[in-house]
Amino acid sequence: MAFMPYIHFDGTCAEAMAFYAGVFGGTDMMSMRYSEAPAESGGSPSDRIMHCQFNAAGGTLMASDFPPGMDAQPQQAMSVMIEPATVPEAQTAFDRLTEGGTVIMPFGPTFWSPGFGMLKDRFGTHWIIGTQPQPA
Repeated sequence: MAFMPYIHFDGTCAEAMAFYAGVFGGTDMMSMRYSEAPAESGGSPSDRIMHCQFNAAGGTLMASDFPPGMDAQPQQAMSVMIEPATVPEAQTAFDRLTEGGTVIMPFGPTFWSPGFGMLKDRFGTHWIIGTQPQPA
């Protein structure tokens, strides 16, 4: 069993997921809009994303927009953690995700990681980027 983050957006899911797929080298991207759902499912004419996902780094990232008319409180009190294999790879991901966002903890070495940082990206998603200590 694996955990798969599922992020909720307020109308920016398609843009955010395309950006994340570019940052992480995502493959097998798929998405469905509420307007594409079968009529018998009670679908909506909305172009918001009902479900989107891609694969990257051995995992799957999933997301959707809140349904039309639903009060949206995207990404409240949660973070997505990733552990790139190297510090340069982690730094690159951190730098790209920071574009238009807010740094919470600058990327750099800590006593628990040779490269660690925290941020909130321009879509409101909180990220924790860290690398494992390398064996001596």
